[in-house]
Order: sequence, then structure tokens, then C-alpha cells
Amino acid sequence: MELEFRHLRMIRAIGDAGSVTKAADRLGLAQSALSTQLKRIENALGGRLFERGREGVRPTALGVLVLERSQVLLPAMRQLQEDAVRFANTARETGGLRVGATHGPLLGALVDRLAAARPEMALSTQSSSSTSDLVSRAVEGRLDLVLTGLCGHQKVMGDERLEWQEVAVDPVFAVLSQDHPLARARELDLGQLAGERWALPPGGGCFTECFAAACVRAGFLPPPVYEADAASCLHLVRTGRAVSLCRATFPPTDGVVTVPLDPPELSWRQVIGWVPYSPTWGLADEVVGHARAVHADAAALNPAYAAWLRRRAHLAP
Repeated sequence: MELEFRHLRMIRAIGDAGSVTKAADRLGLAQSALSTQLKRIENALGGRLFERGREGVRPTALGVLVLERSQVLLPAMRQLQEDAVRFANTARETGGLRVGATHGPLLGALVDRLAAARPEMALSTQSSSSTSDLVSRAVEGRLDLVLTGLCGHQKVMGDERLEWQEVAVDPVFAVLSQDHPLARARELDLGQLAGERWALPPGGGCFTECFAAACVRAGFLPPPVYEADAASCLHLVRTGRAVSLCRATFPPTDGVVTVPLDPPELSWRQVIGWVPYSPTWGLADEVVGHARAVHADAAALNPAYAAWLRRRAHLAP
């Protein structure tokens, strides 16, 4: 008899439960059937795996060896099974690329570039406000890549089975009404906006926490905010009822201006995640290249950002 995956599961169950009877219950087997199977496994391995006693069983030296190896092999086999299922799900979309993204400025232009570069490839997109939701879809084989953003110093929160590449890191600018007294400033200290009412998108993610921390560093407590969608935030800023924040790639919009913060208290990092060795993994570098080009185009469209980059060009390594 050769040792099989199911045999390791049985041995692991007995070792974890410390009892053949309890292990049989967990595995949905009769106690006698598990005992018989254990004897066959021990005969195949050439020695006893467990010593029986009044209080249950404890592993022998051979049992310890097998249990230790099973701690590596069982997760690896489960991973192999999950990867195979994901690969099969992805393979059904032959020739296609499924992109999942949180709300951000790059997705539309990225699709345009990919469609132009690979007209034969079927592209589809999915959107979610939750990075972890998109990560789960990718791990399950329902997405090929995830495009998302997070505060500049944060690590991506999600399944570590995704491989992440950075697209760009942008400073966060203040958004003011064009009639605001500080609208003509070249740069602002966040503390200069301490008395303002703020309008910010909803959510309790990393950006909310980073904004609160930046306010404290600037010498004031985080103020109450108007929590609203992006269009409503812009309306409140345009009418002078609030100020807001945006990525530096935010395009010029009638009635509002974007002003850099100095020091740049907040930043936003765009990243792309991919499941390694998936059928479309070989496209990762190409897609990241397109995303970086899209970001460069977006940065050039905001005069305030372009000027900010020129002023700091001498600081580049």
C-alpha cells in the first residue's frame, strides 16, 4: 500500500484529536474503520505511529516524523487543489483579461491602451469599493488582476498569494473653491486649513486614518466632515461650503482648484495585483507598463501637479 493524501489527513486528525474515536467523529468515519485503516498505514510505513493509553493516543518517534511532514504536505496539497480550480476557472476565459478595480482615475484609460495594444483580447472590468473583495475574486479565479490604491506608507491588505507591483505614488492635494482666499497659493501647509469644514468620500479605510493623523501632526484635531460621494464633495467645495482632498492626478474642474500641501503630508499609491502562474500572469509587466503610461498622462493634465513635479525634479535620485 502506498501512502496517499487521505492517509495523511487521517493521521493528522488522530494527532490533533489525541484519540482515534474523536478523530473518527471529525472525519465522519466509524471508529473501527479508522482503527483498521491506521493499522494498514502503520504496516505500510513499517512501525507504529501512536501509542495507545487510557487517556487516548500519543505519537511515537515515527509518528512525530510523519506528523511534522504532514504539516507541510497537507497545506501544499490544498494549495495545489485551489490553484488548479482557479486555473481551470480562468482557462474558461481563453484570450480574455478580467480587470477588477476600486474607484480611481486609471481604469478607463488603461482599458483604452490595452484594447489598442491587443485588439484580439476580450477585456472586461469589475468594480468594488473593497480591495479585499477584489483580491478574493482573483484568488478564486474570477479576476485576472486587481488595480487599487492605498495610503503611501501602507501595505496592501489582502491575500498574500497575490503578487503586487507599484504603478505610481502621488501626493495628495487640497481642493478649494476658485474663490477661496487661499486658492492662488502655490503650496499650503495643512495647518492653514485647520478652521475649514471638510468634505470627504465615505469609508473607514486607511485614508481616513491617515488624514486624521496628518491633522494632528499639523497641530489641530480632525474636524467633523461632510461625508459624501465624489460629485457631492465637489459641489460643496465649488459652493465654498467645504474644502476637500484629492490625488494629485485629479484633472482640472470648473469652479475648483487643487493646491499642493507642503510638506506633502499624505500620499496615495496605485498598485496592481496578480495571482502568480495564472494563465494571464505573463501579461503582468505589459499591463503595469501601460498603467504607468496612463498615470504619466494623467499627471500631465493637472497643471498644479506638473508644476509640483518640476519644482522637485532636482530631488529625484
